[in-house]
Amino acid sequence: MQIRWKLRMAAAHREVWTGTQLQRLLAEKAGLELSSASVSALFTKQPSQLKLSTLIALCTALDCTPNDLFDIDTTPVAQPISSNPTKVAANDTQTSRRGRSMPPI
Repeated sequence: MQIRWKLRMAAAHREVWTGTQLQRLLAEKAGLELSSASVSALFTKQPSQLKLSTLIALCTALDCTPNDLFDIDTTPVAQPISSNPTKVAANDTQTSRRGRSMPPI
């Protein structure tokens, strides 16, 4: 799965070109006070995590939806096949040091 952050493009479509403009819109329209560094980070790189309240504020300030802010590629990723699968016999039970059986694998 791939996620592509599109805040800069969404902002540009709404004539918002700088972090300062976005910071002002967030404060005026959404009531969210973010530092210049935080706005700059959102503007210049893809965040590894994002609070829902921040996402809502961005959508409110830019009058957009979350779909305008990122693309998600949900193409399934092929699982690598193990080169040496472990086989367990049906009657093979493992016991711990205290004589208790281990949970099934």
